[in-house]
Amino acid sequence: MIHLPSPALIGVIHLPALPGRASSQLSMDEVIERALQDGRTLREAGFDAAIIENFGDAPFPATDLPPACIAAMAVAAEHVRRGVELMIGINALRNDATAALGIAAAAGASFVRVNVHTGVSATDQGFITGNADETLAYRKLLGRRIAILADVHVKHATPISQPDIAQAARDTAYRGLADGLIVTGAATGDAVDLDELRAVRAAVPDRRLFVGSGATPDTVRSLLDVADGVIVGTGIKIDGKPANPIDEALAASFVHKAGRR
Repeated sequence: MIHLPSPALIGVIHLPALPGRASSQLSMDEVIERALQDGRTLREAGFDAAIIENFGDAPFPATDLPPACIAAMAVAAEHVRRGVELMIGINALRNDATAALGIAAAAGASFVRVNVHTGVSATDQGFITGNADETLAYRKLLGRRIAILADVHVKHATPISQPDIAQAARDTAYRGLADGLIVTGAATGDAVDLDELRAVRAAVPDRRLFVGSGATPDTVRSLLDVADGVIVGTGIKIDGKPANPIDEALAASFVHKAGRR
């Protein structure tokens, strides 16, 4: 069960490089303050939720996040949930689904995003294999119904096991048992292919469907004619750069153009 309205507007809080990562420059207090600032902007604009991800940690490990990174994400996520009172999700880049679930359980998050939940993808971190069985078993062990939103043909990747996006969507939903599906463009900030979005909608009509990249205030309304929600990061950042803070005016315009205000 995904406890989000339909349509749902989800903003992305791109954390700067975390302690222990090669490009880390900020203290944990500074990381938290940056996350809180973006969270407040999203809440005031009228967003329903935020996904917190370790975007600044590039280059990413393929699967296993370092312990310091996991701990830092949990601390930052809990501060946002408590300080902003915004529903939150976790994306542990590149593809550490068990870490994401652990962070979510510790921080009180409602959902996680898993980039490769089923199948095999060739990525800039090498080949990544979905591990739906382990992910669902770990969620069961945690004893919390944290929703799993899974990408289908995720950005910055080439699908190896199932190049047909409709079949990949069916596998992700009905064999991987994902609670919701996400469709993206080819890279961060790239628009989705509307034909692919419609193909996934037709293939899996009984799961929530989210657009995961490329949405802007000018395109959000048309995207919501097909999808149940939009996840937006780059499209509401100052100068369109993921590492920058969220632009208050752009975030408010996004919500307005979505027909929410």
